[in-house]
Amino acid sequence: MSSTTSNGHDQPDGASRRDFLGLVTGAFAAIGTAAVAWSLIDSMNPAADVIAAGAPMDIDVGKIEPGQQIIVRWRGMPILFVNRTAEMVATLKNKADEARLADPGSAVEQQPAYAKNWHRSVKPELAVLVGICTHLGCLPEYLPKPDPTEPVTNWPGGYLCPCHGSKYDLAGRVYQNVPAPYNLPVPPYHFLDPKTVRVGQNPAGVSFSLSGVVQL
Repeated sequence: MSSTTSNGHDQPDGASRRDFLGLVTGAFAAIGTAAVAWSLIDSMNPAADVIAAGAPMDIDVGKIEPGQQIIVRWRGMPILFVNRTAEMVATLKNKADEARLADPGSAVEQQPAYAKNWHRSVKPELAVLVGICTHLGCLPEYLPKPDPTEPVTNWPGGYLCPCHGSKYDLAGRVYQNVPAPYNLPVPPYHFLDPKTVRVGQNPAGVSFSLSGVVQL
């Protein structure tokens, strides 16, 4: 699968949500010096018909630079991978920011049990999220360091939905008083080895499906 960058934010008139999300086929250029676009290697991904059928995908996360995000498409959905730096991980434990989150403890079932923790992931340094805003299904932008010329009040960075302004932190936890009601979903996944993540398959002995989340 070849990857492309995209700067578009508006959903085309008449396009269905599924059609719109299908346009996300690669890595976006992220804002900030640490977030550099990286193209996925074609051989990493199964054939298009296999992806469409919902088969698991293996992703080489060892090539993601610190602070960088990549996006891959799985089952027509954008899956976000972020190699969170130690500084980024530390922000997730900031008590002042946590107090402004709508669901800091991930009480709403938007993730598997193995991601129901303060970093909402298997490993603190790697975020794996479904990039679909839980308000109206737009594509949230990765803004780990917001542009100081266009500040968002009381927001240290993370994800910002360009459609209606919903804000999330770097674990996909939604802030209070925004249109989006829930945290970003976490897909089923597990590590095959320290550098390879299989999306679409749970660890052994665990049963979880995105069909069971409250909002997708």
